[in-house]
Amino acid sequence: MAHDAGTDTPDHGTGDGVRRRDFINIAAVSAAGVGGIATLVPLISQMSASADVLAASSTEIDISAIMPGQAIKGMFRKQPVFIRHLTPDEIKKANDVDVASLRDPQTLKERTKEGKEEWLITMGVCTHLGCVPQGTAEGEVRGDFGGYYCPCHGSHYDTAARVRKGPAPKNLQVPEYVFTSDTVVKIG
Repeated sequence: MAHDAGTDTPDHGTGDGVRRRDFINIAAVSAAGVGGIATLVPLISQMSASADVLAASSTEIDISAIMPGQAIKGMFRKQPVFIRHLTPDEIKKANDVDVASLRDPQTLKERTKEGKEEWLITMGVCTHLGCVPQGTAEGEVRGDFGGYYCPCHGSHYDTAARVRKGPAPKNLQVPEYVFTSDTVVKIG
């Protein structure tokens, strides 16, 4: 008796075999997905900023001791920040400038907070090549316009920290800041 290889096998498991195969595929894909997520969660969470970095993302500075006409240099995100208490004369000089004549046109009002126009807060980094300008300490050169002077390449900034002369392309940058009280400013 000749046996046909195709007719000798019973047909009773074909439907169950497909269902078992589908279940195994779904289970394998699900296990791979869970494993992938379990791998990605720690990877993504380790890219978040640590507590010490988050703490350094803002700086509070007491400005109560800064007299009109004085400036101090603080630190914010490992870079110098200048805080200047402008005198009425410095404010007048800044406001008298024809803004259209400036390389980077900005008014003093645009660079300070409303109601606190006497407080100018800028990053202490020259916009030309990143040197630290002079003009915060007693006796330092303040340039031709009474603000800041960058000794590296000769950029001059006025009392509103706007570039007036030299190779710097932009004004000194004004960081994000808020006054938390009349004597404390929070930068960042």
